[in-house]
Amino acid sequence: MIPRQTQLLDQLRQLGPVFQSREAVDAGLAWRDLYRLRDERLIIELSRGVYQLAEKAGAGNIDFVVVCGRVPHGMICLNSALTYWDLSDEIPREIHLAVPRGSHWPTIDYPPTKVHVFHADTFDLGRIEVRLERGERFSITDRERTVVDAFRFRRRIGNDLANRALQRYLDDQWPKLARLVELARELRVTGPVMTALRILQS
Repeated sequence: MIPRQTQLLDQLRQLGPVFQSREAVDAGLAWRDLYRLRDERLIIELSRGVYQLAEKAGAGNIDFVVVCGRVPHGMICLNSALTYWDLSDEIPREIHLAVPRGSHWPTIDYPPTKVHVFHADTFDLGRIEVRLERGERFSITDRERTVVDAFRFRRRIGNDLANRALQRYLDDQWPKLARLVELARELRVTGPVMTALRILQS
């Protein structure tokens, strides 16, 4: 590798394994340098304007990283979160992403993404950041919020999926039922969650 390439890659490593083109330009790279590194396969274009260092390729859940890189204020939710937390056997054909009402988000062609608009006041409830082994990160609803959201959107994703998610959650060694019920109250879906709990625990 020539010294110029090494210098450019060192600059990009400061941004993390996945970065946006505007971050690279802000860090001092010229557009022609970015395109040259891409053409030389030293960086990989994951989605429009989102790149990954080739040396860091192969991380799991990279589609989540890409989508959250494009929409930093968003979080992985619903079907995608259910699969991530092993609360569903479904393999979604698109990434499910939540954004707060009133925010702007870009059109994402790849990976295929379905955007859901959540209330801004309760958006951050149960939102956590996951860091992968190689430094990539994404935001996602935690296990409890994921179950509660399945009931909130049960007419969209199906009652069966919501009920199965709750059953799997209850089968965990350490379910946090008090927190689950509190989230259901804050997100105004106490009735359906409590009814399902009574049936599943009877």
